[in-house]
Amino acid sequence: MTSSASFGAPTPITAATVRQKPSGMPIHKYGPYEAVDIPDRTWPGNRITKAPRWLSTDLRDGNQALIDPMSPARKRTMFDLLVSMGYKEIEVGFPASGQTDFDFVRSIIEEDAIPDDVTISVLTQAREELIERTVESLKGARHATVHLYNATAPVFREVVFRGTRDQVRQIAVDGTRLVTEYAEKLLDERTTFGYQYSPEIFTDTELDFALEVCESVMDVWQPGPGREIILNLPATVERSTPSTHADRFEWMSRNLSRREHVCLSVHPHNDRGTAVAAAELAIMAGADRIEGCLFGQGERTGNVDLVTLGMNLFSQGVDPQIDFSQIDEVKRTAEYCNQMDVHARHPYVGDLVYTSFSGSHQDAIKKGFEAMEVRAERAGKSVDELEWAVPYLPIDPKDVGRSYEAVIRVNSQSGKGGIAYVLKDGHSLDLPRRMQVEFSKIIQERTDSEGGEVTPADIWEIFQHEYLPTPEDAWGRIALRTGQTTTTVDGQDAVTVEATVDGEDTVLAGSGNGPLAAFFDALQAVDVDVRLLDYVEHTMSEGAAAQAAAYIECAIDGKVLWGVGIDANIVRASIKAVVSAVNRAAR
Repeated sequence: MTSSASFGAPTPITAATVRQKPSGMPIHKYGPYEAVDIPDRTWPGNRITKAPRWLSTDLRDGNQALIDPMSPARKRTMFDLLVSMGYKEIEVGFPASGQTDFDFVRSIIEEDAIPDDVTISVLTQAREELIERTVESLKGARHATVHLYNATAPVFREVVFRGTRDQVRQIAVDGTRLVTEYAEKLLDERTTFGYQYSPEIFTDTELDFALEVCESVMDVWQPGPGREIILNLPATVERSTPSTHADRFEWMSRNLSRREHVCLSVHPHNDRGTAVAAAELAIMAGADRIEGCLFGQGERTGNVDLVTLGMNLFSQGVDPQIDFSQIDEVKRTAEYCNQMDVHARHPYVGDLVYTSFSGSHQDAIKKGFEAMEVRAERAGKSVDELEWAVPYLPIDPKDVGRSYEAVIRVNSQSGKGGIAYVLKDGHSLDLPRRMQVEFSKIIQERTDSEGGEVTPADIWEIFQHEYLPTPEDAWGRIALRTGQTTTTVDGQDAVTVEATVDGEDTVLAGSGNGPLAAFFDALQAVDVDVRLLDYVEHTMSEGAAAQAAAYIECAIDGKVLWGVGIDANIVRASIKAVVSAVNRAAR
């Protein structure tokens, strides 16, 4: 008796199939963030079409978070870098916190290191002795801003300061008044003086109270035509989604009086990992300025990343008004100043961010570069004049000072496209597709056996060893010396080649319908049976001295192999390619 099994269609996976289980973590300790009641919000439909004002706080907020705070020399290097990149507002320190910060502020003023179009900013708490010392540090500065802050959030009011709303508001009012008085007392007409106030932590402060404090501060400062106030609303600890952060900014922007005289500033931190998005949405919601640090340096998970924000604008065709064209120099300088490395996968900047190891990615990038060249040729323009469109590369690496050498790197995950790109980019060899498949298997064997990455230099060495014997790496049955081709009276081609075959000097002669057929005929004398399957050639550069590359796919004694030849003469290159294939068959 026999039995048979019947198999139906497989059961589809559904949401019920993949069922998450409770984590067991103490979620009862945490509550949701407060939503903002703003049903007619407008920011979701807005777009960023111009750069905001930027303030770098690398020398203050960034510096205070370093394991080893910057020395005066490193501070000066960072300041000079920020100026050279185009930052016009730079927070240079907390001069009342210690002699080091005070002396640095004095040094850049007294050494005339601050360009006329750059405004420096200094931070202070709302205590009279600190305010006096802070303003004193600015004597002789051309453009300077005092940035005063005090804690307004409930947890600070109730736990740290144990003060009422009115008491906390009065701290901000008194501090603003003292800044004004000491500026009038200590500074002269040489200084164009500005004021910035921050209710900290804005993201934890009730919106109505944040507005009340800011209005009270403005009542003292009296912003108006020619007298701006900067109201900085810091997400000192990131609490909510970027969308809620944007809602808070739209609410404040709508409800502030004297709005036309207010520079509304956003200062995100990255505790939830969404500082960049929070900053961008805040700009869409009405903010005018962003404070942050190069590469996101700062307390805990850092301040918002100014480089990423600026490059995001650049990638959308908006001028960030900051120069990132030599991004590696910026990175090296910041690493020296901060004594901290920039991550290899950091957006736009990391060592690997323009690099693809995946075979499918590499193939798409290679085709993208080729398509750009074709479009440029058809339009009669250079590639740089066209809109950038290369798969997996949101910007042209060359625009930030990167070469194309690192765009495609080869390891065990790589494919034929990436390997072919390396040979074309570095050696002007445009391998036919089937040859790409053949050579990629050779590279794959190397990466599978040895592991790790294969560099462009490694790929070229393997390619030469496989296809292009050199005097230093001679291999194979046949080594060419000289040769010539002629046309016979009956229209046939004749070829005579002097070569060393199996260690003996030999003259190979043959005839046929074309130089290759003639050479195939000549090889019969040394018992080599060759049949041509495919032939591709191209020049490797322009000009009379240009080299030519020939790729020949042959069937040789039951094997199908490619050979490569390079020569200034295309016929000699073709014969060399045949010899390459023949020698490979004999290995």
